[in-house]
Amino acid sequence: MVKELDVAVLAGGCFWCLEPVFSQLDGVEKVVSGYTGGHTSQPDYKQVCRGDTGHAEAIRISFDPARISFYELLEIFFLSHDPTTPNRQGNDIGTQYRSAIFCQNAAQRSTAEQRIAELNQLHVFASTIVTEVNDAAVFYAAEDYHQQYYSQHQEQPYCMLVAAPKVAKIRAKFPEKIRN
Repeated sequence: MVKELDVAVLAGGCFWCLEPVFSQLDGVEKVVSGYTGGHTSQPDYKQVCRGDTGHAEAIRISFDPARISFYELLEIFFLSHDPTTPNRQGNDIGTQYRSAIFCQNAAQRSTAEQRIAELNQLHVFASTIVTEVNDAAVFYAAEDYHQQYYSQHQEQPYCMLVAAPKVAKIRAKFPEKIRN
């Protein structure tokens, strides 16, 4: 019996940070780093980094909705980056680092809009959430050397200083959601 997987596409800064956060979750079958939401066909990393393609660095998550829901993925997404800074995550500045959800269907859009409204109403963040809620767009997988970058380069300064704390934060906050 083949299990049905759902897909979520999220952008929240550098994909080197998001990929390891979501790869550790029970119910997540695969995470692919890539680019989406732009106007250039087949973009590459250099083009996206220049900020002239319109694409965001993003991840495509294949997940088992019987083990982890889209809502739970969003819960982790909003804690793993700053959704209140337009076109910026820390020192990474540009539209390629924007916070965005690329909804695969109407149910995801409704869930995303509801979660953002809840977080804003509860004043979870000091500022209003600026995360874009977009329809699905073509997703281009990033170059092979970007895939599972964190797990292969944990000693790299960016991974140690930026990605590792995000991974640890989610592990501490959601130990029951971490894959054994």
